[in-house]
Amino acid sequence: MTVLADPTLAADARRERRFFLSLSLPALFIVGLAAILPILWIIRQSFLTAGGEYTAGNYEKVLSSGLTWSALVTTLELSLGTLAICILLGTPLALALASARPRMANLLMAFVMLPLWTSILVRTYGWLVLLRRDGLINAALTGSGLTAEPLPLVYNFTGTLIGMVHYMLPLFLLPVYAAMRDIDANLVRASASMGATLGQTIRTVILPLSTGGIFSGSIIVFIYTIGFFITPAVLGGGKVNPLSTRIERTLSTFQDWGSASVLGILLLVLMALVGAMFLAARRLIDGRSIGTAHA
Repeated sequence: MTVLADPTLAADARRERRFFLSLSLPALFIVGLAAILPILWIIRQSFLTAGGEYTAGNYEKVLSSGLTWSALVTTLELSLGTLAICILLGTPLALALASARPRMANLLMAFVMLPLWTSILVRTYGWLVLLRRDGLINAALTGSGLTAEPLPLVYNFTGTLIGMVHYMLPLFLLPVYAAMRDIDANLVRASASMGATLGQTIRTVILPLSTGGIFSGSIIVFIYTIGFFITPAVLGGGKVNPLSTRIERTLSTFQDWGSASVLGILLLVLMALVGAMFLAARRLIDGRSIGTAHA
């Protein structure tokens, strides 16, 4: 007799589910007020004119503007560039942390998490001090003779990307490190005992088993960076204008809530599309992994 075949146990399971659902209702209510209702308000606002009349003119004005598509391209370049660098830097770092002894791993993780203990505004202005033409990095480069003149490291795309990677790398590292730490060490030993090199073990054992953490970290990085405002505004110096800064200028300069709402919806649609692409890629990789295992 299975558990579900017992009417008494099945009724207890239903009561337990209802109990836990009732516990989650306050949180669901808060999420509805704090997230869903503002989104519905933004959707409504996107169809309103300054006089309160409903129209689709806001969409026509925003989507026909070249500045909108330029801001969209800049947003994608910053987000995908940050994601690519976080993957290249964070995956080996997570592997090193997962391979280290527990005490050393905890110490290194504390250093990695140290930037999160500081305000993003303070960190951004810290990078401004380091990267500007008379900053510490350029002073060291010119003083050592590596460069003849200061490099343009700030108030451009490069400086903005550096600041965003610095902020997002710890957040990418956490799920990847957790996934690698949970890998059974016997699988790695078995791979080595079968004659696999370190590179083959990483490629065929560690990375496939860490796919979930890498995808989770990638989604976190993309969702965060697609709406970044402070870092592009400070380190970009007005020359790097993603959708977030375009929304701010539309509101502060023109007080155009309709156009700003359309830009906000464009960000939501972009996040939804890329999120769906991540999920589809994850299912495709998982499906191939299952097929390979059965083969």
